[in-house]
This record gives sequence, C-alpha cells and structure tokens, in this order.
Amino acid sequence: MIVDYIIIGQGLCGTFLSWYLNQYNKTCIIIDEDKPFTASKVSSGIINPITGRRFVKTWMIDELLPFANKAYTEISELINKSISCYPELIEGYLPTVEMTKYKHNKPIQNINCIEQKNVIHFFSNKESQNIFYNRLQEDPQYLMPSHPFHLGELVEVNYGYGEINPCYLVNTRSILNNYRKKLIDENQLLNEQFNMDALQIHSNSITYKDITAEKIIFCDGASGANNPFFKNLPYALNKGQFLLIKTEGLPDNYIFKKSTLTIVPWEKNIYWVGTSYEWNFDNTDPTKSFREKTIAQLKEFLNVPFEVIDHQAAIRSATLERRPFVGLHPSISTIGILNGMGTKGCSLAPYFAHQLAKHVCFRKEIMPEANVNRFKNVLDRK
Repeated sequence: MIVDYIIIGQGLCGTFLSWYLNQYNKTCIIIDEDKPFTASKVSSGIINPITGRRFVKTWMIDELLPFANKAYTEISELINKSISCYPELIEGYLPTVEMTKYKHNKPIQNINCIEQKNVIHFFSNKESQNIFYNRLQEDPQYLMPSHPFHLGELVEVNYGYGEINPCYLVNTRSILNNYRKKLIDENQLLNEQFNMDALQIHSNSITYKDITAEKIIFCDGASGANNPFFKNLPYALNKGQFLLIKTEGLPDNYIFKKSTLTIVPWEKNIYWVGTSYEWNFDNTDPTKSFREKTIAQLKEFLNVPFEVIDHQAAIRSATLERRPFVGLHPSISTIGILNGMGTKGCSLAPYFAHQLAKHVCFRKEIMPEANVNRFKNVLDRK
C-alpha cells in the first residue's frame, strides 16, 4: 500500500490532521489501537477562554476560539452527511467497555459536536470574588457579572459567582467514534498497536510493514514521551481523574466551577466531575483518595442528591513550557509530530493540525512558539 502520510494515533490531533490532509487531497492511513480510556476520549471537552486564579485569558484564545468553533461545526456537518453511526456511541457518553458491545445501526441525524455552554464560576472566598471583579473592570471581554439565577436551592452560594462567556463544550466522544467509523469505511485505519520495530526510515520516504509513505506523523499522546525520535522533548505528563455522577437536580445549560471542582453536563442527568492534575503517579488507575475527596467536595457544594456511576483516569500529554510540539523532526524530514496539547487540547488540536497540514503540503510556516524545531539541539542528541 502506498499513501502520502501515516498518522500514529486517532485522538483529536490525529483526527483533525487526517481531516485537513484529506481536504488537501492527500491520502492517509491512521494506525491506532482502540482503547476505551484515552485523554481525548475522557476529556471534559471544555473550551474556556479564561484560566487560573487571576482570571486571565488563555494563550492565543482570541484566535483559537473562533477557529475551534468553525472546525467543530464543520466536522459535525461531515458526520451528519457521511456517517451512519451507532446511537449508543453518540448519545451514551459513558466511556465504559460495555459501550463497545452495542451493534445497533440506526442512523442519528443532526449531530452537533460543539455547543456553547458558559462557565458559572463560584467564588470560594472573598479574595477570589475581588479578583474576578477587578479583572472584569480591566478586561471584560470574556467576563460577566453574576446573573439573578435561582441557584441557592441547588448549590451552596457563599460568595457569589460570575460568568465566563463564551465557553464551548465539545463532544469528543462523538467526534472520535464517528470519525473512526468513517476511517474504517474508507480503509484508512489500522486498528492495532503501532510497532516501532517495524518502521524503516529512508531518505525520502518511510515504510511500515507493507505500507510506504512520504512521511509518518506521531500524534501518539502520552506515549510520545517514550518515542525514540522525540523522547528528549520536555514532556510533563500528568494524570487526570474524573467521576461521572447521576443527578436530576442540576440544569444542563451551564458548566459549574468552584475552585478545583468542575461539573460538566454530558447527557441527560449525567455529569462529568473533575479533575485532578497529578504530576507524580505510579500508574494510570483511578485512586480511592481522589474519589473520596471529590465526593466530599460535591456534598459540600451541591444541595441535590447524586449517585456516582463511574470513576476513570487518563494521562495527559502536557509540556513543561505549556506549548505544543508541532512540525517535522529537524534532522529527519520524513518524521513529524503533533503532540503536547495538555489540558487545552480541544482548542489547540484543530488549530495546530491545520498548521501542520499546511506546512507539509504547502511549506507554510508553523508558529515559532509551537514549532518543534525550537528543540533542534535537544532532538539531535543521541
């Protein structure tokens, strides 16, 4: 088999890179082992323009926000046009192994992979409240004062709340599951674990088993930290955990946030609750300590009953400088990378997949802050 590009990994990075390359009439094959729990699949899906305790704008958000909205809207249209999907994989957001057992073929129409769901940020103390309103005076672009919601019966409102607007919620599970089906239907996916030993590098091409391609691009998430071509990059892997809870009391048109607790509507009466940022961890398993701590926070915050129905964890591919790795290896032009999106993957992945696609197809420049060539000296070390 001869293709233009081999892509390793079908998370958000691999999915969007494949999509953009196809738009430029390039042929691709994605190699990806279907795992139920990856960072992309269990992500909350939030695109939030504001970050941190100081309520500052996230990096490049003025450019990323409209780009992401457009990209997810367009991929929703692609799904609606071309895919007959398994309804449980669309409507049932629960990321459990049981979901893979369903084989119904009833098509779902008018799937929307992105919705505006603003964040209601509850202040945990007077200082947090003051910081928010000071930032509101300095730069009100994404901040709004509190609305006269009747939330007191649902949650504990001790110091008030403000709104971050606009925020978006991306249905990553819908995108990945349906795009995977499209790839399978078009013979563009190998459902297997990539074997580095089977890769051969040539001067102007690469071969993997019986596949020959112009380039191979690694979109392999946390596994990239062990990739022999890119292992010297300053990765900062961290572990995130979340609960899924069932409750009939909360509205589903907003995302609730208080301190480290974030409550995200996933489907009717089901909410994603997380997340942790664990820099030191021995394995990828969910922990009892996270579960107990998060349940305690929920009981303190919510005035409605809830039931925990799932608890999962995944490893994020973050970087020390909080900037992604995008581009071709500075010494091996047939090998590329699109990785290191961290907690901002939903906003960063489409944008930088587009940049990389234009770079390899038309030699367009990659943003210097993201271009992996900035680590040339590090990558050239043996």
